[in-house]
Amino acid sequence: MAKRGNIIVGLDIGTTKTCAIVGELTDQGIDIIGIGVSPSEGLRRGVVINIDSTVEAVKKAVEEAEKMSGNQIRSAYVGIAGGHIKGQNSLGIIAVKGREVDEEDVRRAVEASKAIAIPLDREIIHTLPQCYVVDDQDGIRDPIGMSGVRLEAKVHIVTGASASIQNIVKSVSRVGLDIEEIVLEQLASSEAVLSDDEKDLGVAMLDIGGGTTDIAVFSEGSIKHTAVLPVGGFYVTSDIATGLRTPVGEAEKLKIKYGCAYSPLIPKDDAIEVPSVGGREPREASRQILGRIIEPRMEEILSMAYKEIVRSGFEDILAAGVVLTGGASIMEGTPELAEQVFNLPVRRGQPTGIGGLTDIVGSPMYATGVGLVLHGSRHAPRVSRGDGGALKRMFLGIKRWFIEFF
Repeated sequence: MAKRGNIIVGLDIGTTKTCAIVGELTDQGIDIIGIGVSPSEGLRRGVVINIDSTVEAVKKAVEEAEKMSGNQIRSAYVGIAGGHIKGQNSLGIIAVKGREVDEEDVRRAVEASKAIAIPLDREIIHTLPQCYVVDDQDGIRDPIGMSGVRLEAKVHIVTGASASIQNIVKSVSRVGLDIEEIVLEQLASSEAVLSDDEKDLGVAMLDIGGGTTDIAVFSEGSIKHTAVLPVGGFYVTSDIATGLRTPVGEAEKLKIKYGCAYSPLIPKDDAIEVPSVGGREPREASRQILGRIIEPRMEEILSMAYKEIVRSGFEDILAAGVVLTGGASIMEGTPELAEQVFNLPVRRGQPTGIGGLTDIVGSPMYATGVGLVLHGSRHAPRVSRGDGGALKRMFLGIKRWFIEFF
């Protein structure tokens, strides 16, 4: 399984690609030892719309990751996104009667925070503690051992549509994988691209994927706000295909190779070759034209993200600025355009805190997959290589072989 032999697997089922990343726990941290990528055709805006196509994409990505890593994958930490995801802050209050706060008190306070009205067709994905209050002392990160009469737990609760969650579960299960945990994608991405200092100062992370833009706001070391916008890089590709009258596949290649989201960065004499449709000859066009197609759509996506952060009321706490990640953030000029929209310092976030195949997975497009592995490593128990587990598995394998053939 994913944790056996110190192996952790992250499975990012996205709108445009499905990615399986295999990490190995070492004494130094996490080494990425395998990756598998397959085009996604069964999702729209992060939501499964075709089970069979999604199953096939997951299967191909997992098989490729198994070959590269040399490990059989039996379970994974699976990312989830989509417009159905909602986040809200809540408060749980319990009495501790003047004694020291213990782990059970903390658990009860967090459980009390879940007493909110949730529609029958939705379920809780995460309950994320932000801070605790002991009597009138606010901003406590770990209240255990403190004395008080009342304990309050401030938490961020993430919910999702039950049907969408079950479709993800069904797609993964049909490949024969167990799910260790369903993880909110921007929460996973933040594990890979944000530093502790940024989370303390206040930062907004935008994971701009193919079909969705995932937002997470952190301050004082904890998550304050999450949101998912149903727009992403595919809409830029679609605009290019329409504006330049070229096939969608070719529009994606043009976006990757020549795309720029900030017009002042494009030299005026740059020209590109644009493939035509219907077997017509390719034609030459100015790269400035491509930029004038891309920039308005990227500005719209970033403006929607900015308005969402303003609506949440956390726009004034972003002392560390904005971090962009996800495949669409790779495009030249995206950080510069974001600085114009947010009027804040902006950087492009790449996965850090890993070893191994960093030259392959060090791109923003793999932030969620790497983040899922890092998330799993923080929750998976260390497995001792001297515990006799490998020897035991060998004997069990021999036993099954005898039963099968004799």
